[in-house]
Amino acid sequence: MTLLLLDRAQLEIKSEGETLALYEAGTRRGTVPIKLLDRCVIHGAQTRLDTGVLMKLAEAGVTTTLMSPRSPRRVALVLGSQHNDAAVRLAQAQRVMNDAACRQWALALVRSKITRQRRTLLTLQAARPDARKPLFDALQTLDPIRAQLQAFTQTTPELPALPTLLGLEGAAARAYFGGLTGVFAPALNFSGRNRRPPRDPVNVCLSLSYTMAHMQAVQHCVQAGLDPMLGFYHRPSFGRESLASDLIEPLRPAIDLWVWELLRSRTLREDHFSLDKGACLLGKTGRAIYYAEWEKTSATWRRYLRLQCQNLAGSLRQQGSVWLAHPDEDDEAC
Repeated sequence: MTLLLLDRAQLEIKSEGETLALYEAGTRRGTVPIKLLDRCVIHGAQTRLDTGVLMKLAEAGVTTTLMSPRSPRRVALVLGSQHNDAAVRLAQAQRVMNDAACRQWALALVRSKITRQRRTLLTLQAARPDARKPLFDALQTLDPIRAQLQAFTQTTPELPALPTLLGLEGAAARAYFGGLTGVFAPALNFSGRNRRPPRDPVNVCLSLSYTMAHMQAVQHCVQAGLDPMLGFYHRPSFGRESLASDLIEPLRPAIDLWVWELLRSRTLREDHFSLDKGACLLGKTGRAIYYAEWEKTSATWRRYLRLQCQNLAGSLRQQGSVWLAHPDEDDEAC
């Protein structure tokens, strides 16, 4: 299963049986079997397709994402058929209201993220001995936070409150990104995390990569029967898929390392980006390179998200099944 990227001017997509036919400026350029796809990304506003194409993709379980032409953010998401196991969502909603369960989930999540941040910093320290000082300083902040979280796990009878964990995570993130500023080439103008819009090539790649991982998390949540809106660490909030935000947190440091390698190897270069009114934009050539590299690298992350969703859904299913109507109950009243 693979990703289909649609990112050309004058591109028209038509549904022909079990394939998508691609036309450019009225000329047929080829076909793509739908059964080979599990994700489709439409980048920009010039691709034309009708609802029949979206329906075909949705029926096949393909998640279609419409991306903004001017920033690495999602505009819309069309998911495939929904999972029909109501027991999972009933139990998930109850667990969201369970403060102790949310604290336990959040503690494990933050510990995992900071452990992986530490691993990324150590990897960069070995690769960039010339940037040892900022990386060492970042580790000096992360290590006590990590030890504090470990102590919560082992000796503290009362789990830390979510605001406490948010504060520790935020302090670790500031130190961590401070360390990362020392490893990117000066020409990239990376001075720390910024977004909406990202103002340098590093932040463009980070934002786009986090968006891609988030969309994959949403897809796996839905496929497993989970509600992506109901998170345990990121609390439910209007318009936010909080569970998907939870799930990708431990992946972020690995994504950061991949972005560093993508730019260090000059697979993506400065000339693939442009500045427009303070916003840094990844051009069409750069986008083609980026998505090809993402597809090669992200299989491990997709597998991690799928297993996390399957395991969480499995732990919830039995708990929620007691609230389901009995199969032989009369449902004529519905």
